[in-house]
Amino acid sequence: MPENGEGPVLVADTIVAGYVPGADVLRGCSIEVRPGELVGVIGPNGAGKSTLAKAVFGLLRIREGTVRLHGEEVTNRPAHEMVRRGVGYVPQLQNVFPELTVEENLRMGMYLRPKAYAERSAAVEELFPVLAARRKQKAGSMSGGERQMLAMARALMMEPQVLLLDEPSAGLSPLFQDQVFARVKEINGAGVAVLMVEQNARRCLQICARGYVLDQGRNAHTGAGTDLLHDEKVIELYLGTLARVR
Repeated sequence: MPENGEGPVLVADTIVAGYVPGADVLRGCSIEVRPGELVGVIGPNGAGKSTLAKAVFGLLRIREGTVRLHGEEVTNRPAHEMVRRGVGYVPQLQNVFPELTVEENLRMGMYLRPKAYAERSAAVEELFPVLAARRKQKAGSMSGGERQMLAMARALMMEPQVLLLDEPSAGLSPLFQDQVFARVKEINGAGVAVLMVEQNARRCLQICARGYVLDQGRNAHTGAGTDLLHDEKVIELYLGTLARVR
């Protein structure tokens, strides 16, 4: 993480949210992402990791708490406005338009700035060279790993300052998981702040600058990724039993 004295690019403070009235999945959790930082969010199934990403991006209404982007409150702003303000989001499921080609998917990522398509597509194809060779291929015919690459590329078309990734390695082969984590590091190395919700806790903590462990919708542990990776309590309670709902 760069020590440049800048304030956080994204702050979610004491967020309360859920999918049905009276049943909160998030119960006051808080996170922050600083400029150029890669932040991981891990925790057992049902802890609220993906719910947090959806709430921050405006896909799930926040009942209590605030979201701030560069110090400005953006709580419950619609997703398209979050994109316009420099936030990208890659969902875990249904993250591409299967009936559209790779090129058409990338163009969908530029709907707010269509004239900049050529410049931005060249930039993302440099990061994801497999897409350059597949421009006319329908996204639905690609492998799961290739679709994940396309989803990340589309989110990067608008040059976001912060990228939200929801379980980017879920369901992928070990080879494609390696590729996804490598691309995440490259994206972050290019200066994009990343908040990554991830079910592969060990790999997440290995590459992130800081990590948050959520449990039952609340912050359970926070610290440097390497510190959490070797924290005996985190290992005992989460890293060894992450697949089990607590």
